[in-house]
Amino acid sequence: MTYDKRNTTIALLALLGIFGVGAILSIWWTVGNTSFLAGGRVAVVPLRGVITDEAAFTRTLDGFREDSGVRAFVIEIESPGGTVGASQSIFEAIRDLRDDDDRPVLAWMGDVGASGGYYAAVGADSVYALPGTLTGSIGVIMEFPNAEELFRKVGVEWEVVASAEHKDLGGYARALSPEDRAILEELVSDVHEQFVEVVSENRNLDRETVLGLADGRVFTGRQANELGLVDGLLTLPETIELAGRMAGLGADPRVVRPREPTLSLFDLIGGLSLGEARAWIGSLAPLGPSAPRLLFELR
Repeated sequence: MTYDKRNTTIALLALLGIFGVGAILSIWWTVGNTSFLAGGRVAVVPLRGVITDEAAFTRTLDGFREDSGVRAFVIEIESPGGTVGASQSIFEAIRDLRDDDDRPVLAWMGDVGASGGYYAAVGADSVYALPGTLTGSIGVIMEFPNAEELFRKVGVEWEVVASAEHKDLGGYARALSPEDRAILEELVSDVHEQFVEVVSENRNLDRETVLGLADGRVFTGRQANELGLVDGLLTLPETIELAGRMAGLGADPRVVRPREPTLSLFDLIGGLSLGEARAWIGSLAPLGPSAPRLLFELR
């Protein structure tokens, strides 16, 4: 082989190597440090802020679930709860992973894992907290403003045309009638019973025991441990270590986390879904009253 040909071959191999490394780094950046570059890992999936939309969380969880290199899951919860539907959807995603997969699924609650945050946590194989974690708050709340008196004082008449007697139930323009209130109380009671059932079934506590705790009160992590609402008091690193041991990865497992999302003008223009935008905005500010809605939320 001549000198020129040898140099050309070396240059081509170097170029292919650069492209290969670039492709690997591109995949690594896209998936957010998944485990194709190493052995088994523990996936830490965060659930933070007010829960208003399940899409981002379930998409992240599903991505790690499909990764065969992930050997265990830790759901890192820092949430006071949120809307009923989103909290239930996240619980179901965690529970389905627990029931359909043989990999360990642990939930850990930090400063707060209450109401809807706790609802989500009980979908895991086991739940851990800090001694001072605020948790519990097992209950449901529905709230909305009544501006009838304000409208009267400022001389505003609010006209409503509805197809049925209760179609405007909970609207701004009028107070609740006794029948309206009875309807809403029945609705709240039904959802409260669903919360009680979920805790009872997933924490192996009898219904009467849970009912005694389901009056909306908040517990510390230490109290919750004594009451059977959590399985132990651990820090997040200790919970990750436990998950690693359970998965056969030892006491110092590799950890994979999702990349932190950012929201830019390009995202809004270029395809961010309404649900994703709402979830991002909802994580920055608490829910404000705008219309009747059911909440699993610490107050």
